[in-house]
Amino acid sequence: MNVLPAGSAAGAKNTYAGYPTMTTLGAFYSFEVAVRGEPNADTGYLRDIKHIDRAVRETVVPTIATAFGSATAEPAELLASTLPVLDRAIGGGLQSVRWFLSPYYSLEVAMPAAPLPAAPQTEQRAHRVLIRERFDFAAAHRLHVPQHSDDANRATFGKCNNLKGHGHNYQFEPCVSVPIAGANTAASPFTPFTIATLEKLADEIILERFDHKHLNEDTIEFDNRRGGVNPSVENIAHVFFTLLEPHITKAGGTLINLTVWETDRTSATFPA
Repeated sequence: MNVLPAGSAAGAKNTYAGYPTMTTLGAFYSFEVAVRGEPNADTGYLRDIKHIDRAVRETVVPTIATAFGSATAEPAELLASTLPVLDRAIGGGLQSVRWFLSPYYSLEVAMPAAPLPAAPQTEQRAHRVLIRERFDFAAAHRLHVPQHSDDANRATFGKCNNLKGHGHNYQFEPCVSVPIAGANTAASPFTPFTIATLEKLADEIILERFDHKHLNEDTIEFDNRRGGVNPSVENIAHVFFTLLEPHITKAGGTLINLTVWETDRTSATFPA
């Protein structure tokens, strides 16, 4: 994250590597900005992406840069504080901003459903944030339905029906909604559910249980001899969600959904 030099044109370049070029020590963040509205009948544009890029650089980046050296800066609160200003800078229609603090960890804050134009900005701020983090684990499985014939299983699952199973380097990503620290209200008291909470629960509930295991042989959830389900990526997402949800709720969060990647091209999200 490099701050634009004085006099530079924000949004002059929208490059994959970022601009200005990181020639000194910096941080690499990315933002996804969602805007809703009707495209212009002539241009077909909803918003010029250079306009959005410039607005982010002029409103969001300076706020984060100012707080960058603070040990007490709360990322979700920082992001939420920028949304009303960013919404005005892009001309309205802002739905949400997702801040990738790393390729595997992000925060997403949405604009209030019905902001009050005459209300102070503090009353228009979002009160919750979506925390997402990816985790990986290695496991083997075999796709096989005992009620079906061997020929039917081979026809359905192909090589995934291999008698001894096969392995994947899986990834899974819980999406958890939590109160934002600065949005402490009687209706939504702040609960200190942090990324550290999510990592602790993911490790204790999922990773210790399933990492480096043969899912069909070593885990009751996927052992059909003990009432388990076929370890398809869809069923894995369902099982992981079911296991994590009560623990996340107890810790003060709300598990919205959970996505599992079997490969970089095959994934399932529960609930969809």
